[in-house]
Amino acid sequence: MRLSRAEYKDIVRATEQLRPTRQCMKILKDRFPNHSQSTLLSIFSLEYQKRTKRTISRHHAADVVESHYQRYLNEAKARPAAPVLLEMANEVDLSPALMGRLILDRFLQDVSGEMHSKAVLNSMLKEPSLIPDQVLANNIYQCTINDCCYGPLVDCIKHAIGQEHEVLLRDKLKERNLSFLDENKLRTMGYDKTPDIILEVPIAVEGHIVHWIESKASFGDDYSHRTYLNEQFWSYWNRFGPGLVIYWYGFIGELDCQRDRVTAQNRILQL
Repeated sequence: MRLSRAEYKDIVRATEQLRPTRQCMKILKDRFPNHSQSTLLSIFSLEYQKRTKRTISRHHAADVVESHYQRYLNEAKARPAAPVLLEMANEVDLSPALMGRLILDRFLQDVSGEMHSKAVLNSMLKEPSLIPDQVLANNIYQCTINDCCYGPLVDCIKHAIGQEHEVLLRDKLKERNLSFLDENKLRTMGYDKTPDIILEVPIAVEGHIVHWIESKASFGDDYSHRTYLNEQFWSYWNRFGPGLVIYWYGFIGELDCQRDRVTAQNRILQL
């Protein structure tokens, strides 16, 4: 789906007051029924991550962490069955999963008197039953399953979706009898940084030669596309020639302005 910049900005404005909970997607879908939920979720996630980067430092300040922690202890004691951390996260506009991480880290310091490794912290976030406090474990679980932007569940879903679309891309290429090398094959050949697909015989897409294809199971906005250009696409172009980027959940149409080097598309059927 190719969105005009005006359409994209309308959606972005609608996300500004939303929190990263599952319920926010119903609000967006009701307001923009002509756009897929996957596209809306991708745009919201990108915008919320930008918002988080601007504000996360203040939540990590020692006095703020302590304030959050003491408030959690008091409210969890008074209401042990309530989703206290989820409510706190929504109130201060912090990702529930990130709020859970802050409180768990502070709790572990309280229990042992020392900092725990990131590996220990991550293992408890992935499996809350490892947390030696049932009330906190339940709160961490609630934060994880209700967060649509951050946390181990979101990371797992994003990885699975990315893999699913790479498989779909390979299947579509095979259907068209196109010979190609995928990322796994290229790594065995000694390449360290490669696109998802290199075509052994280049093809033409809308009059442009394509040597490689990169699959992105996300929406292509200005920031992410510029980042990908600098960190991936230009190096692919320098090494392999012009290529094709597929944003499966759409992109801002005005970004497709480098067609002599990188063509942006969002439907593999255009091959």
